[in-house]
Amino acid sequence: MTVPVPVLSLRDLTVDIPTRHGTLRPVDQVSWDIARGEILGVVGESGAGKSMTGNAVIGLLDPPAHISGGQVLLEGERIDDLPLAKMRRIRGKRIGMVFQDPLTSLNPLLTVGDQLTETILRHLDVDREEAAQRAIRGLDEVGIPSARNRMGAYPHEFSGGMRQRVVIALALCAEPTLLIADEPTTALDVSVQAQIIALLKRLCRERGMAAMLITHDMGVIAETADRVAVMYAGRLAEIGPVAQIVGQPRHPYTDGLMASTPAASAGQARLRQIPGAMPRLNALPDGCAFSPRCPRAQDRCRHDPRPRVGEADARAACWFPIEPEEDAA
Repeated sequence: MTVPVPVLSLRDLTVDIPTRHGTLRPVDQVSWDIARGEILGVVGESGAGKSMTGNAVIGLLDPPAHISGGQVLLEGERIDDLPLAKMRRIRGKRIGMVFQDPLTSLNPLLTVGDQLTETILRHLDVDREEAAQRAIRGLDEVGIPSARNRMGAYPHEFSGGMRQRVVIALALCAEPTLLIADEPTTALDVSVQAQIIALLKRLCRERGMAAMLITHDMGVIAETADRVAVMYAGRLAEIGPVAQIVGQPRHPYTDGLMASTPAASAGQARLRQIPGAMPRLNALPDGCAFSPRCPRAQDRCRHDPRPRVGEADARAACWFPIEPEEDAA
């Protein structure tokens, strides 16, 4: 039986930033696959490397940041080494992007209808009339009331939640196979968050589209994702099905995230705090980057090179992962 090719494959993806004081590495040998119709949640503290990974995938790294190692494969085709012109054709057509602030994706001087129509004309072989009809269907699909009438509206005439829906329609109008959503619900109130989460899940299911959902909110991850990738100091700390990551974390950092999240720690007497802060990229400790904050750290953690997923444990990059019986105790 033929194994389906993942929509997105990262193979030891590494990003470097040269500085006067040395080279920083915000993304360090990150690997994962996302299958068709699957949502991979990418979670971690600010500075963990989540957004930098997403920007590397779509070729939007700000110089001098650059991919220094590894590969990015889109449906089996390597795209990290493509010329800029070819990468521009892939962005929008095969990869859609949703940013945290919808106003950064929308031109305030153009109607949403014009923006959708022009994007469709740029990426699909259709005439203007067909592009306009597709734009209306796109607005309707993401839940914009009276979609045809709102085609002539400007971004400032929409509420925050509706603007985010417009951005999702813009990201999807060229029918991409991969959607990268970077903190798409952070600026929205709770009820609108739930609507956007339900929308993303429905669209991935109906279209068979893969999605990479970047967020620091474990509640959003638990509600939305099929699998979860936990990042810390530029590296993958743990990856696995959402039920296992939330219910039985293996990496001590993941365990700390779960214990400090109300949605994931229901029933506990109080939330637990992870002591300390994530180290700066120019001051990473010897050994495991999490060892100064880890209650399970031993000499090996402080001195041996930090492990990768699969070296010490199939799911977690930890020399001494939490065993299921410990979790139950």
